[in-house]
Amino acid sequence: MTSVEIPSSVAAALPTLAVFDITNEISRDVRKADVGRGLAYVTPAAAASLIRVTERESGFFCDFEEMLSRLVPLSAESRERLILGLLGARTEQIPFADGRLTLGQWQRILLFGFNGDPRADYTLTLVG
Repeated sequence: MTSVEIPSSVAAALPTLAVFDITNEISRDVRKADVGRGLAYVTPAAAASLIRVTERESGFFCDFEEMLSRLVPLSAESRERLILGLLGARTEQIPFADGRLTLGQWQRILLFGFNGDPRADYTLTLVG
């Protein structure tokens, strides 16, 4: 079996939500690091973005965008700030051991962007 590593891929591109799958990049960086075990802290670069570990399921993204538009209307002032306040911490902590992320079978590391910024930039900090 041959495995192919795909760089960050667009998981969803919706009118008010962009989602990037950055699992492969994080996995590669953890594998190359000289840290045997610890925590990987992933922080988005853009102010109106956050990181989550969840399943990559297309129906979820549409439902999520719809829910956000009901909770915080598109016309709301400072919409991104309100959304980020509702969703909590922007950074995700992911344990790793022996150069491998400790994720569930279907879990992926996703970067959610709320201001139309098409970048999938993030900072990775490994603590071990």
